[in-house]
Amino acid sequence: MRLRGTRKSSNIEDRRRSGGRGGAIGGLGIGGVLFVLAIGYFTGIDVTPLLNGAPQSQPSQTRELTPQEAQAGDFVASVLATTEDVWSQVFPQQVGENYDAPTLVLFSHQTSSPCGGASGATGPFYCPADEKAYLDTAFFATLAQRLGAKGDFAAAYVIAHEVAHHVQNELGILGQVNEARQRSSQTAANALTVRLELQADCLSGVWATYVDGLLDPGDIEEALNAARQIGDDTLQRNAGRVPQPHTFTHGTSEQRARWFATGYESGNIASCDTFNTDRL
Repeated sequence: MRLRGTRKSSNIEDRRRSGGRGGAIGGLGIGGVLFVLAIGYFTGIDVTPLLNGAPQSQPSQTRELTPQEAQAGDFVASVLATTEDVWSQVFPQQVGENYDAPTLVLFSHQTSSPCGGASGATGPFYCPADEKAYLDTAFFATLAQRLGAKGDFAAAYVIAHEVAHHVQNELGILGQVNEARQRSSQTAANALTVRLELQADCLSGVWATYVDGLLDPGDIEEALNAARQIGDDTLQRNAGRVPQPHTFTHGTSEQRARWFATGYESGNIASCDTFNTDRL
Protein backbone atom coordinates (compact mmCIF):
# COMPACT_ATOMS: atom_id res chain seq x y z
CA MET A 1 0.00 0.00 0.00
CA ARG A 2 1.50 3.31 -1.08
CA LEU A 3 1.15 5.61 1.94
CA ARG A 4 4.26 7.77 1.58
CA GLY A 5 3.20 11.40 1.38
CA THR A 6 -0.38 10.72 2.53
CA ARG A 7 -1.69 12.51 5.57
CA LYS A 8 -1.80 10.99 9.05
CA SER A 9 -4.89 11.05 11.21
CA SER A 10 -4.88 13.09 14.41
CA ASN A 11 -7.59 10.85 15.90
CA ILE A 12 -4.99 8.68 17.63
CA GLU A 13 -4.74 8.12 21.38
CA ASP A 14 -1.37 6.53 22.06
CA ARG A 15 -1.18 4.68 25.38
CA ARG A 16 1.88 2.60 24.51
CA ARG A 17 4.43 4.68 26.44
CA SER A 18 2.61 3.93 29.69
CA GLY A 19 2.10 0.27 28.84
CA GLY A 20 -1.67 0.60 28.79
CA ARG A 21 -4.19 1.64 31.39
CA GLY A 22 -6.16 -0.30 33.91
CA GLY A 23 -5.36 -3.28 36.07
CA ALA A 24 -3.59 -6.37 34.83
CA ILE A 25 -5.80 -8.91 33.13
CA GLY A 26 -5.15 -12.36 31.72
CA GLY A 27 -5.71 -13.45 28.14
CA LEU A 28 -9.36 -13.90 27.29
CA GLY A 29 -10.25 -17.31 25.85
CA ILE A 30 -13.14 -17.87 23.46
CA GLY A 31 -15.60 -18.21 26.34
CA GLY A 32 -14.39 -14.98 27.92
CA VAL A 33 -14.74 -13.02 24.73
CA LEU A 34 -18.24 -14.36 24.14
CA PHE A 35 -19.21 -13.29 27.64
CA VAL A 36 -18.04 -9.77 26.96
CA LEU A 37 -19.90 -9.85 23.67
CA ALA A 38 -23.05 -10.81 25.49
CA ILE A 39 -22.90 -7.84 27.83
CA GLY A 40 -21.24 -5.22 25.68
CA TYR A 41 -21.01 -6.39 22.06
CA PHE A 42 -17.23 -6.18 22.28
CA THR A 43 -16.32 -6.74 18.63
CA GLY A 44 -12.88 -7.80 17.48
CA ILE A 45 -10.70 -10.64 16.26
CA ASP A 46 -10.15 -13.33 18.88
CA VAL A 47 -6.75 -14.97 18.41
CA THR A 48 -6.30 -16.13 22.01
CA PRO A 49 -6.52 -19.85 21.14
CA LEU A 50 -3.34 -19.42 19.08
CA LEU A 51 -1.56 -17.27 21.65
CA ASN A 52 -2.19 -19.23 24.84
CA GLY A 53 1.21 -19.99 26.25
CA ALA A 54 2.97 -17.41 24.12
CA PRO A 55 5.24 -14.97 25.98
CA GLN A 56 3.69 -11.58 26.60
CA SER A 57 5.59 -8.36 27.11
CA GLN A 58 5.16 -6.79 30.52
CA PRO A 59 3.88 -3.24 30.89
CA SER A 60 6.12 -0.58 32.38
CA GLN A 61 5.34 2.74 33.99
CA THR A 62 6.89 4.87 31.22
CA ARG A 63 9.08 3.94 28.30
CA GLU A 64 10.26 5.10 24.91
CA LEU A 65 8.77 3.58 21.79
CA THR A 66 11.00 1.33 19.76
CA PRO A 67 11.64 2.32 16.13
CA GLN A 68 9.37 -0.54 15.06
CA GLU A 69 6.58 0.72 17.31
CA ALA A 70 6.98 4.27 16.05
CA GLN A 71 6.81 3.02 12.46
CA ALA A 72 3.73 0.96 13.25
CA GLY A 73 2.06 4.00 14.81
CA ASP A 74 2.74 6.07 11.70
CA PHE A 75 1.31 3.30 9.54
CA VAL A 76 -1.86 3.12 11.64
CA ALA A 77 -2.29 6.90 11.51
CA SER A 78 -1.94 6.88 7.72
CA VAL A 79 -4.39 4.02 7.21
CA LEU A 80 -6.84 5.58 9.65
CA ALA A 81 -6.68 8.81 7.64
CA THR A 82 -7.70 6.90 4.51
CA THR A 83 -10.74 5.53 6.31
CA GLU A 84 -11.69 9.05 7.36
CA ASP A 85 -11.36 10.32 3.80
CA VAL A 86 -13.34 7.42 2.34
CA TRP A 87 -16.22 7.35 4.77
CA SER A 88 -16.50 11.15 4.83
CA GLN A 89 -17.11 10.84 1.08
CA VAL A 90 -19.24 7.70 1.06
CA PHE A 91 -21.60 8.61 3.92
CA PRO A 92 -23.03 11.77 2.34
CA GLN A 93 -23.27 10.07 -1.05
CA GLN A 94 -24.83 6.77 0.03
CA VAL A 95 -26.41 7.48 3.41
CA GLY A 96 -27.21 11.17 3.15
CA GLU A 97 -25.54 11.97 6.45
CA ASN A 98 -22.20 13.27 7.66
CA TYR A 99 -19.63 10.85 9.03
CA ASP A 100 -18.12 11.29 12.49
CA ALA A 101 -14.75 9.54 12.58
CA PRO A 102 -13.70 7.37 15.55
CA THR A 103 -10.61 7.66 17.70
CA LEU A 104 -8.14 4.78 17.53
CA VAL A 105 -6.36 3.82 20.75
CA LEU A 106 -2.89 2.30 20.46
CA PHE A 107 -1.90 0.22 23.47
CA SER A 108 0.76 -2.22 24.53
CA HIS A 109 0.09 -5.47 26.38
CA GLN A 110 -3.17 -4.43 28.04
CA THR A 111 -5.69 -1.64 28.32
CA SER A 112 -9.17 -0.84 29.58
CA SER A 113 -12.26 0.52 27.90
CA PRO A 114 -15.92 1.09 28.79
CA CYS A 115 -16.55 -2.30 27.10
CA GLY A 116 -14.11 -4.04 29.45
CA GLY A 117 -10.43 -4.76 29.69
CA ALA A 118 -8.35 -6.41 27.00
CA SER A 119 -4.91 -7.80 26.41
CA GLY A 120 -2.91 -7.93 23.21
CA ALA A 121 -3.97 -11.57 22.83
CA THR A 122 -7.58 -10.49 22.40
CA GLY A 123 -6.82 -8.81 19.11
CA PRO A 124 -8.05 -5.44 17.85
CA PHE A 125 -11.55 -4.42 18.91
CA TYR A 126 -14.10 -1.62 18.73
CA CYS A 127 -16.01 -0.31 21.73
CA PRO A 128 -19.28 1.43 20.80
CA ALA A 129 -19.64 2.90 24.29
CA ASP A 130 -16.82 5.39 23.66
CA GLU A 131 -16.74 5.05 19.85
CA LYS A 132 -13.08 4.07 19.88
CA ALA A 133 -11.16 1.30 18.16
CA TYR A 134 -8.36 -0.37 20.13
CA LEU A 135 -5.20 -1.92 18.73
CA ASP A 136 -2.01 -3.37 20.16
CA THR A 137 0.42 -2.81 17.28
CA ALA A 138 2.22 -6.03 18.26
CA PHE A 139 -0.77 -7.74 16.66
CA PHE A 140 0.72 -6.97 13.24
CA ALA A 141 3.58 -9.36 14.01
CA THR A 142 1.08 -11.95 15.23
CA LEU A 143 -0.90 -11.50 12.04
CA ALA A 144 2.11 -12.12 9.83
CA GLN A 145 4.11 -14.64 11.85
CA ARG A 146 1.52 -16.75 13.64
CA LEU A 147 -1.62 -16.31 11.56
CA GLY A 148 0.04 -16.45 8.16
CA ALA A 149 -1.38 -13.13 6.94
CA LYS A 150 1.63 -11.17 5.70
CA GLY A 151 1.73 -7.80 3.98
CA ASP A 152 0.96 -4.20 4.80
CA PHE A 153 -2.50 -4.38 3.27
CA ALA A 154 -3.37 -7.33 5.49
CA ALA A 155 -2.63 -5.05 8.44
CA ALA A 156 -4.56 -2.21 6.81
CA TYR A 157 -7.56 -4.54 6.39
CA VAL A 158 -7.55 -5.20 10.15
CA ILE A 159 -7.70 -1.46 10.85
CA ALA A 160 -10.42 -0.96 8.25
CA HIS A 161 -12.43 -3.81 9.79
CA GLU A 162 -12.49 -2.15 13.21
CA VAL A 163 -13.41 1.19 11.63
CA ALA A 164 -16.20 -0.67 9.83
CA HIS A 165 -17.66 -1.50 13.24
CA HIS A 166 -17.78 2.24 13.86
CA VAL A 167 -19.56 2.65 10.52
CA GLN A 168 -22.10 0.10 11.76
CA ASN A 169 -22.44 2.09 14.96
CA GLU A 170 -23.01 5.28 12.96
CA LEU A 171 -25.72 3.45 11.00
CA GLY A 172 -27.41 2.27 14.21
CA ILE A 173 -26.76 -1.38 13.43
CA LEU A 174 -24.65 -2.23 16.49
CA GLY A 175 -27.38 -1.15 18.90
CA GLN A 176 -30.06 -3.09 17.03
CA VAL A 177 -27.95 -6.25 16.99
CA ASN A 178 -27.11 -5.93 20.67
CA GLU A 179 -30.80 -5.65 21.57
CA ALA A 180 -31.58 -8.71 19.43
CA ARG A 181 -28.73 -10.66 21.02
CA GLN A 182 -30.03 -9.97 24.51
CA ARG A 183 -33.35 -11.58 23.56
CA SER A 184 -31.69 -14.62 21.99
CA SER A 185 -30.16 -17.90 23.02
CA GLN A 186 -26.38 -18.14 22.97
CA THR A 187 -26.41 -19.99 19.65
CA ALA A 188 -28.74 -17.44 18.06
CA ALA A 189 -26.73 -14.57 19.52
CA ASN A 190 -23.56 -16.02 18.02
CA ALA A 191 -25.28 -16.28 14.64
CA LEU A 192 -26.23 -12.60 14.81
CA THR A 193 -22.65 -11.69 15.67
CA VAL A 194 -21.42 -13.64 12.64
CA ARG A 195 -23.69 -11.53 10.41
CA LEU A 196 -22.38 -8.38 12.11
CA GLU A 197 -18.75 -9.37 11.54
CA LEU A 198 -19.29 -10.40 7.92
CA GLN A 199 -20.93 -7.05 7.29
CA ALA A 200 -17.84 -5.35 8.73
CA ASP A 201 -15.71 -7.40 6.33
CA CYS A 202 -17.91 -6.23 3.45
CA LEU A 203 -17.66 -2.60 4.57
CA SER A 204 -13.89 -3.04 4.69
CA GLY A 205 -14.12 -4.08 1.07
CA VAL A 206 -16.07 -0.92 0.27
CA TRP A 207 -13.23 1.10 1.83
CA ALA A 208 -10.72 -0.85 -0.28
CA THR A 209 -12.55 0.19 -3.45
CA TYR A 210 -12.02 3.85 -2.69
CA VAL A 211 -8.31 3.48 -1.86
CA ASP A 212 -7.64 1.47 -5.00
CA GLY A 213 -5.28 4.17 -6.28
CA LEU A 214 -3.00 3.56 -3.28
CA LEU A 215 -2.78 -0.20 -3.77
CA ASP A 216 0.16 -2.22 -5.01
CA PRO A 217 -0.28 -5.39 -7.07
CA GLY A 218 -1.23 -8.22 -4.74
CA ASP A 219 -2.68 -6.00 -2.00
CA ILE A 220 -6.24 -7.24 -2.41
CA GLU A 221 -5.06 -10.83 -2.22
CA GLU A 222 -3.24 -9.94 1.02
CA ALA A 223 -6.54 -8.75 2.50
CA LEU A 224 -8.41 -11.81 1.22
CA ASN A 225 -5.76 -14.08 2.70
CA ALA A 226 -5.98 -12.26 6.03
CA ALA A 227 -9.76 -12.71 6.02
CA ARG A 228 -9.30 -16.43 5.39
CA GLN A 229 -6.66 -16.83 8.10
CA ILE A 230 -8.91 -15.32 10.79
CA GLY A 231 -12.03 -17.29 9.93
CA ASP A 232 -13.52 -19.09 12.92
CA ASP A 233 -13.05 -22.52 11.36
CA THR A 234 -9.39 -21.88 10.55
CA LEU A 235 -8.62 -20.41 13.98
CA GLN A 236 -10.24 -23.37 15.71
CA ARG A 237 -8.38 -25.89 13.55
CA ASN A 238 -5.09 -24.12 14.15
CA ALA A 239 -5.79 -24.27 17.87
CA GLY A 240 -6.13 -28.06 17.58
CA ARG A 241 -9.91 -28.08 17.82
CA VAL A 242 -12.61 -29.50 15.60
CA PRO A 243 -14.58 -26.49 14.27
CA GLN A 244 -17.85 -26.00 16.12
CA PRO A 245 -20.15 -23.84 13.94
CA HIS A 246 -22.52 -23.03 16.80
CA THR A 247 -19.63 -21.25 18.57
CA PHE A 248 -18.60 -19.17 15.54
CA THR A 249 -18.74 -15.40 16.08
CA HIS A 250 -16.98 -14.06 12.98
CA GLY A 251 -17.76 -16.46 10.15
CA THR A 252 -15.81 -19.05 8.21
CA SER A 253 -12.71 -18.28 6.17
CA GLU A 254 -14.69 -18.62 2.95
CA GLN A 255 -17.43 -16.29 4.19
CA ARG A 256 -15.05 -13.61 5.41
CA ALA A 257 -13.10 -13.49 2.15
CA ARG A 258 -16.27 -13.59 0.04
CA TRP A 259 -17.94 -10.71 1.86
CA PHE A 260 -14.80 -8.58 1.67
CA ALA A 261 -14.75 -9.25 -2.07
CA THR A 262 -18.44 -8.34 -2.29
CA GLY A 263 -17.80 -4.91 -0.79
CA TYR A 264 -14.70 -4.36 -2.91
CA GLU A 265 -16.46 -5.26 -6.16
CA SER A 266 -19.54 -3.14 -5.45
CA GLY A 267 -18.18 -0.14 -3.54
CA ASN A 268 -21.67 0.19 -2.08
CA ILE A 269 -22.89 -0.03 1.52
CA ALA A 270 -26.18 -1.51 0.31
CA SER A 271 -24.37 -4.60 -0.97
CA CYS A 272 -23.29 -5.38 2.61
CA ASP A 273 -26.72 -6.34 3.99
CA THR A 274 -25.77 -9.59 5.68
CA PHE A 275 -28.92 -9.54 7.79
CA ASN A 276 -31.37 -10.10 4.95
CA THR A 277 -29.78 -12.89 2.97
CA ASP A 278 -30.09 -16.65 3.07
CA ARG A 279 -26.52 -17.15 1.86
CA LEU A 280 -23.90 -16.04 4.29
